[in-house]
Amino acid sequence: MKKYLAAVAVASIAIGGLIAPASAGAFGANHPAAPSDVTLVVQQKQPAEKFKRRAVRLITDEKPGTIIIDTNNKFLYYIEGKNRATRYGVGVGREGFGWSGVVNIGRKEEWPSWRPPAEMRRREAAKGHHLPIVQEGGIDNPLGARAMYLYKGGRDTIFRIHGTNQPWTIGLNMSSGCIRMMNKDVEHLYQRADVGNKVIVVGPGNRQGKVSFEDKGIDILRTMFGG
Repeated sequence: MKKYLAAVAVASIAIGGLIAPASAGAFGANHPAAPSDVTLVVQQKQPAEKFKRRAVRLITDEKPGTIIIDTNNKFLYYIEGKNRATRYGVGVGREGFGWSGVVNIGRKEEWPSWRPPAEMRRREAAKGHHLPIVQEGGIDNPLGARAMYLYKGGRDTIFRIHGTNQPWTIGLNMSSGCIRMMNKDVEHLYQRADVGNKVIVVGPGNRQGKVSFEDKGIDILRTMFGG
């Protein structure tokens, strides 16, 4: 089984952290394919404790509903009100695929299908990895349970905030630029974030411009009593 896990990890890195199963048949959210032994082993690995979802005190002048993604520290913040935010652990782009900027959620989708860009298919084909043109949504889909599509000026950037069938990649630089979350976390964010919400990605190049935020740590009262 250790050999299987190692093989999965190598394949994941090779295609930017997105696994394309050898058998990528169509399966819907209501009838997902049964996970393989390899999938079960990978799913048992969990991110570091600091990447678990937390209610935190965040000092910022950004409006409630804004999402701030700190790609250096691998955190996504959903701002709820004055000094209040929910912090999630995320996985981000590997070297050469990091980015920054201010975008918006252009659309949302549950159990999204995966359409790897033509450039990605060509790049991976050159390495001997043949990606599907379309892989339907389901538990083996690299986009996980939910996807929020990031737009700039009304146009799709091809970047997404999405779930993952590889929770062990949270906190790592392994994607081709998308922001990945544990499925339970992306479902939580999906219910709260709306189409049109501002998303600030703080990363290479500082194209996000000036943005002020300071994580003051776990909000003890909210953690204990909710609200």
